[in-house]
Amino acid sequence: MHRPKRRIVAEALVVALALACVVIALLIDPAWLQRHFLPEFFHTRPYQLHRLAFVRGGLLALAVLLAWPVRRGLGRLAARKPAVEFAGDVLGVLLAVGLALLASEYLLRRLPWFAEHELPAQREPLRRRDPVLGWAYLVNRTGHGALGGRMLDYAFDAAGHRVRTPREPVDYARPSVVFVGESIVGGYGLTYAESIPAQVGARLRLQPADLAVGGYATDQMYLRLKAEWPNYRQPRAVVILFMPALFHRNLESDRPHLDRGLVLRPPSDDWRLLQIARRLVPYRSDRELEDGSVMTRQALSAIVDMARARGAVPLILVPQLTPETAEEAAIRARILGGLPYLQVVVDPALHIANNRHPDARGAKVIADAVSGYLLAHGVEPPR
Repeated sequence: MHRPKRRIVAEALVVALALACVVIALLIDPAWLQRHFLPEFFHTRPYQLHRLAFVRGGLLALAVLLAWPVRRGLGRLAARKPAVEFAGDVLGVLLAVGLALLASEYLLRRLPWFAEHELPAQREPLRRRDPVLGWAYLVNRTGHGALGGRMLDYAFDAAGHRVRTPREPVDYARPSVVFVGESIVGGYGLTYAESIPAQVGARLRLQPADLAVGGYATDQMYLRLKAEWPNYRQPRAVVILFMPALFHRNLESDRPHLDRGLVLRPPSDDWRLLQIARRLVPYRSDRELEDGSVMTRQALSAIVDMARARGAVPLILVPQLTPETAEEAAIRARILGGLPYLQVVVDPALHIANNRHPDARGAKVIADAVSGYLLAHGVEPPR
C-alpha cells in the first residue's frame, strides 16, 4: 500500500473511533442510566448522574483528541514508516496489552477473592466464609468496634443471633419475633438495646431473634431464615428487611446465589477482571433486572408463606432513609405489590455521624412503626 493510502486508512480508523466515542456519549443519557443502573444506598441518584456527566464529557473530550492531534500524528507516522514496521509496532502494542491482561487474570485467580459485599475479617462484627450463604458472622463471641464516636459491643450466640451477651443466647422455646435482614436490622453502629429488634422485643415483651448479617441480599436472608426456622417453637412474627436502594445486591453472582425458582447457584466463574469491571460499572441488562425481580419476589413470598404456615405474622419492612425516587418507587411496587409490607419514612437527619445507617433515634422510629403494625395484626404481648 502506498504511503498516502496508508495515511488515509490510519486517519480513517482514528476518525471512526472518535465517532464511536461521540455515539456512546449520546446514547448513555440520564434515561439510559435510570433504566440500567439501580439505586444504591451509599450513592444517591444525583451523585450517579454527576458521574455519568463526567463519563460523557470524558468521551467527548477523547473524541476531540482523537479527531485532531491523534489523527494527524498517527497519519504522519503511518506515512513515514514502512508498512511492515508500522504493522509490527501496532501488533507489538496489542500483544503487550493482551499479555498484561492474562498475567493480571492469572494473579487474581491465585489471590483470595471476596464477593462485592463480603469483607475480610478486619472490622467488627467479624465475618467468616460460608459455603451456602457466602459469609456469616463469627459466633459465640463479643467483638468491639468504633463508629460514630462510640465504642460498641457486637455479641453473638452460638447460632449467630445478635444478643446482649453470649451468656444470654436466644431461647428457641420462648415466644419470639424473628428478624432477618442486613446491617440496618442488625444494628450496625448501635448498642444492642438501641437496635430495631431489641426495641421491638421490649415493646411487645417478646424475645427478639436477630438473624441479620451485614451486606446480605434478599436471597441470603431467605436461606438464613430457612435454615433456622424449624428451631423456633413459638414464632409470633417474622420481620424481613427490603429496600429498593439495596435491590442491586440481589443481582450479584460473585457469591452463592439463588436464581429463578429459588435454585441455588455457585459463585460465577467469570474472569476476575470482568467481575472487577462490573463492580466499577454496575450495568444491568433488562434480562438481569427481570430475573432479579422474579427471584426477589419468590424469596419474599416464600418467607411470607413460611410464617403464615405456623401462625406467625409476616412483615416486610421497607425503611425509607432518604426521599424516595421514582426508580425506588417502581422497584417497590413491582416486587412488593400484594405482599404484606410496611414502608417507614425516617428523617434523613437521623443517621450516624459520617455514615448513612440510622442512629438510635432513627431505629426508634422504625421500631415504633414495626411494633404498631404487629400489635394491629394480632401479635399480643404475653400476659
